Amino acid sequence: MNFASLKKISFSLLFLIISIISFGQNIVLSPDTHVSVITCGTGNESYSLFGHTAIRVQDSVNAIDVVYNYGAFDFNTPNFVMKFTKGDLQYFAVVHSFTDFINQYQYEKRSVYEQELNIPATLKQKLFDNLNNSLASGESYYTYKFIDKNCTSMVVDIINKTLNANTIVKKEGTAVTYRTILYPYFDGHFYEKLGTSIIFGKKVDQLGTKIFLPYELQKSLNKVSFENHPLVKENKTLLEFKNETPFSWWNNVYTYIVFLLLIILINKKSVALFYLSIMGILGLFFTFFGFYSQHLELGYNYNILLFNPTLLGLLYLYGTKNKKGIYNLALFTIILLVVYLFFVINKAYFAIVLPLIITNSILLVRIAIQNKKRIPIII
Repeated sequence: MNFASLKKISFSLLFLIISIISFGQNIVLSPDTHVSVITCGTGNESYSLFGHTAIRVQDSVNAIDVVYNYGAFDFNTPNFVMKFTKGDLQYFAVVHSFTDFINQYQYEKRSVYEQELNIPATLKQKLFDNLNNSLASGESYYTYKFIDKNCTSMVVDIINKTLNANTIVKKEGTAVTYRTILYPYFDGHFYEKLGTSIIFGKKVDQLGTKIFLPYELQKSLNKVSFENHPLVKENKTLLEFKNETPFSWWNNVYTYIVFLLLIILINKKSVALFYLSIMGILGLFFTFFGFYSQHLELGYNYNILLFNPTLLGLLYLYGTKNKKGIYNLALFTIILLVVYLFFVINKAYFAIVLPLIITNSILLVRIAIQNKKRIPIII
């Protein structure tokens, strides 16, 4: 595609968006209007592991067929990385033509499902007006939160606001934690599962009472009622692709186990110190972002008992040949590992961190034994 064609398409899309936002309040939807919630399937890229949610408004009389998407952000935002890390990056809603929207998911080979809402024409108009008001006024901007504010929760909020009732609520899966709910989405993505297991703190171990994932919303919509009738009038499959679990020679549990076994079997002080230092550096990282970040999911992270920042003290103690200090620090971190074990033994991610617990324990016990002061035996 050449630059001129791309520019023409971009201008046309921009004109469509401006037209809808500017004149949306003046458009009276026809009685044949269809309003629906769109659920997009998961993909194999990290940004698409959990799927996506949007709202479609279709009115053939007024030649409207658009999708409102609350999952946009601007890479050109000043200090983008720091804002994202801190948790104050602004996400916002955009509107696409349905054709462009569905073509993108066709290209990515991701399933798309549609649930038409069974609401009267007055509420369809109100929802359409609320969506356009949100875009025009800036209300569509929000501070992204993994559980509390995302593309799915924003759709729930604006529909509930339109219905003037807390109609859409979670109907199943409220007896398990957010972490347990997330785990199946990482099939075939082992290190993403490991990473989220260790970086997330206490909040994701709370019971998952909020709708925060697209498939959760899809299931809940089929179970809720509005004005004594099901809220969903019809379920449609717009695109269907088999979501195959990707194969990776490195992104799997086997490389994880082999790496940790090598750390143990090599049995060299330099290797043990390198490994434990990395654990300590990661602990500093978790501690810093637990205080710095506004992502509540990163706070109160008891994984710092495993990724213990005090492990970095071993480098100094070995450098000064302080055998007593090395022994005491090793013993201290072993005790904290035991405390950590009691914290995580009943958590969804216990199995995935158990090899790390075992590796840390073996290395620290070795260090403690090697540096324990020997008591002379007098015969």
